[in-house]
Amino acid sequence: MKKLIALFLIASIVSCKNSSEEEKIPVEPNNGIGDGAGPPQVLSFSENIEEAHNKTAFQMKEAVSLDLLLNFGGSERLKANLAMNTKSTGIMIKKDNGSRIVFDGNQVAVTPDTSATEGARFDIFTWQYFFAMPFKLTDPGTVWEESTMRKLDSLQYPSSKLTFKSNTGDSPDDWYVVYQDEETKLLKAAAYIVTFGKERSKAEENPHAIVYSDYKTVENISFATTWSFHNWDEENGLGDKIGEAKISNIQFFQPESDYFQIPENSKEVTK
Repeated sequence: MKKLIALFLIASIVSCKNSSEEEKIPVEPNNGIGDGAGPPQVLSFSENIEEAHNKTAFQMKEAVSLDLLLNFGGSERLKANLAMNTKSTGIMIKKDNGSRIVFDGNQVAVTPDTSATEGARFDIFTWQYFFAMPFKLTDPGTVWEESTMRKLDSLQYPSSKLTFKSNTGDSPDDWYVVYQDEETKLLKAAAYIVTFGKERSKAEENPHAIVYSDYKTVENISFATTWSFHNWDEENGLGDKIGEAKISNIQFFQPESDYFQIPENSKEVTK
């Protein structure tokens, strides 16, 4: 009888041990991924750049401001504070001379109403777009070609051409050739044409490129603080340097409800 009890106890211990060992074996649903969520999403060229810059964090902010010093041909082109909400539906440029250019989401105006209007509409949309480009590559109306390697300087970079659907923005005939830094995944450069005020065929005779460098992180979001402007062509990439911009004092802020409203003492700019 004692032998039978001993055998029963041994069998029970072995059974418990095997059961315990089996419970430790991880169950990996969905081909061993582990959480049942499926394989990770494959990002497109444009989404990859946006993720590297932390677009999600940028979109969670209400507005951002920066100081811009822009030089072309050895002369100061613009020295101003630029503020924008992160949806680009409100933009303001405060110049050192006290004048302002304001976009309220519908119209552009200068204030005071005695301010010059020449180049105002170009300034309000161009410089804020160059600053915010890494966060707007998948905006509605963007159309991308298949990515390929292109020469920029002495090296080849992943790149893709960006065009826009009709009625997108102020200059839907513009196009960009966007380059990505293969190591950091950040925006490296963007070749572009300016069709504002001219035919596309005329603009394509004189394409330029903006190269982004000296990246800094503000609240986990990456911004280039130096822009250099160059002549550009598809075959050779960058040509002579023609200008440079310095970006400083980047700050996120919560604007008042009327911050981007057009003031009374102003004049609308239509072209």
